[in-house]
Amino acid sequence: MRVTEGGIDLEVPGESTEGVEESVFYNPRQELNRDLTIATLRAYREREPRAASYLDAMTASGVRGVRAAADGWDVTCCDRDPEAVELARENLERNDREATVIHRDANACMHDSTFDVIDLDPYGTPIPFADAAFANCRDLVCVTATDTAPLCGAHFNSGVRSYSAVPQNTDYHPEMGVRILLSALARTAARYDVGVTPILTHATSHYVRTYLELEHRATAADAAIEELGYLSHCEDCLYREADDGLIADPLERCPNCGGERMLAAGPVWLGPVHDHAFVADVRERFPESFGTATAADRLLETLETELDEPTHYDQHKLCKNWGLPANAMDDFLADLREAGYDASRAHYGGTTFKTDADVGEIREATEASLG
Repeated sequence: MRVTEGGIDLEVPGESTEGVEESVFYNPRQELNRDLTIATLRAYREREPRAASYLDAMTASGVRGVRAAADGWDVTCCDRDPEAVELARENLERNDREATVIHRDANACMHDSTFDVIDLDPYGTPIPFADAAFANCRDLVCVTATDTAPLCGAHFNSGVRSYSAVPQNTDYHPEMGVRILLSALARTAARYDVGVTPILTHATSHYVRTYLELEHRATAADAAIEELGYLSHCEDCLYREADDGLIADPLERCPNCGGERMLAAGPVWLGPVHDHAFVADVRERFPESFGTATAADRLLETLETELDEPTHYDQHKLCKNWGLPANAMDDFLADLREAGYDASRAHYGGTTFKTDADVGEIREATEASLG
């Protein structure tokens, strides 16, 4: 079928009625991901003017590569599927764009060549491709992970196997996935004396997307590892606590309610997942002509002001747990600020928020506002 996205025309296979894409596929649900990628690449080119080469490591229909080529990047499209390679070439020709198209395994391609920007967008976990990417990328690694159930702990054993960490299925499960993924990527990069800094990260629908700026120094890798640690979480009152370091020392009893149903997760990334100034730059460069402009602006606006606390809360879940009514989110956040705490909306859902208050302090502020 024919589709138009970001000003380019594509010929793509139809999506399966079972919701499972063909081996060479175009996923319309990833349009926001791809639109944000183009805006991020534009902002990053201003941040690092020498960045010029871009690898679309699993090109499939070629949509990412064609769009990057249309935006002026020196593009290489790679895929091990011969049908994907042919389709990518046809879509480049259809749009009068040039790129190198390689029929090869992505890992072999990355080990043989060096790129300024590498984009990993596999079906499922990106971890099998992370070593080659960090070993052979100069500036920016863009990563999509669609295996959100293992990442957030819903498929516990799979998460442990894939990410060499312990995920837990908590009420902030999307952010658990974000921080498990970033932890695994930081540890992988460190093996090559590469430090990573997440400059934009979001958990949207069925995937996590992150953009990692690289610094090729052992001390930078050490600094990234220092951002790792563990989370302790109470299943009864939803209290949570972060603990820096690679040696786990989980809480055995909840300091808020005294409960013993404690979960421990990690190592997770505890540091910031955005560069707020960079997010603002991406927002400025997001074209209104893109099909996801409204959704992207709303997302980026939230990310721009989202606090760097390592977990988020859901107001409705908290109020239900306490047997209290939930007021309007703006009023709820204002109550927290009036009580002396930082508070912001979070991008994980309409009633999600971040604050430096713990769950007991949030409840006190909520009850005080109710008189």
